[in-house]
Amino acid sequence: MPTESELKIPVDDLEVVRVRLRTAGAGCTGRLEREVNAVLDAEDHRLEEAEQLLRVRRFGGRWTLTFKGTQSFQGPVKQREELEIGVSDGVTLIEIFARLGYRPARRYEKDRELWRLEGVEVALDHTPMGDFVELEGSAALLEATADRLGLDPATAVRGTYVDLWQRYRELHRELELPESMVFGP
Repeated sequence: MPTESELKIPVDDLEVVRVRLRTAGAGCTGRLEREVNAVLDAEDHRLEEAEQLLRVRRFGGRWTLTFKGTQSFQGPVKQREELEIGVSDGVTLIEIFARLGYRPARRYEKDRELWRLEGVEVALDHTPMGDFVELEGSAALLEATADRLGLDPATAVRGTYVDLWQRYRELHRELELPESMVFGP
């Protein structure tokens, strides 16, 4: 089974990380673009309750369908099964899933810029709740890559962006934030 290994680390300043990436010899593989995600689930929330994710994503002019299994951790590194395939028409795919009982349950957006540093994909993510650096690649490389970029692996957060947004909403009830993590109205 294909497995995703990642660290998601909150940061105060993405520009500082961008400079460190350049200094380390990383290459920018994807310019800053808005990423839009629809998380699909049945009415009874069976996927969420099983800690699984079914997602349709639009990023960089491409659509992707992703299934993610239950997450586990080795220290700060999150691992989970991930199956992903490109699709030509995400809007129609979402409609097909809706007819099968899987409708968009949540949406989340982020502005993402992609880098590659010696086998590790580094995503610089700006979200409505703050900035994050997501490192994905071989579990053996992630902590060392984080250290190389001046990031502390011990500060990695364990949740998905959907989980983190729900916690953020709970902490900031006075802001009356929407259920989905999106920019603006």
